[in-house]
Amino acid sequence: MTSPSTEPSLEGFVSVRVGDQMIGVPLLRVQDVIAPVRIDRVPLAPFEVAGSLNLRGRIITAVDMRRRLRLPPRENGQPHMSVIVERGGELYALQVEDVGDVMWLDRAAREPLPVTLAPEWRELCDGLYRHDDASLLILNIEQTFTLSAPSAVAA
Repeated sequence: MTSPSTEPSLEGFVSVRVGDQMIGVPLLRVQDVIAPVRIDRVPLAPFEVAGSLNLRGRIITAVDMRRRLRLPPRENGQPHMSVIVERGGELYALQVEDVGDVMWLDRAAREPLPVTLAPEWRELCDGLYRHDDASLLILNIEQTFTLSAPSAVAA
């Protein structure tokens, strides 16, 4: 793990796990990390929206990253956490399996996405870093919130 410095070539990420994949969430977009809380369902919300949660009196939209990446649903009782990120002045909760460390990585070591990466992942990621024999995909926050159309109500 690299420590921060005044070097402009370093960029910070909060490492999270979605399924078996490690993802780097840009550090400057992260506002908080919280343990599981009650999430209320939102009628007619896009498929990826798990619902809304109350964070210190503020209502926040929760996005299930497993759904967003078209992975199988989390099993009942399987642990998860929420990473609170900012986009356009609003806060959102990204539901992930686990949150790791803050990582400071050299921009020059960032690699392009492999052509074999699934389209769902290519759509949301900007590049990758190879780290400890694994890859860390870099999340594009703006693309993450390009959600599907809301569910239709059966007539």
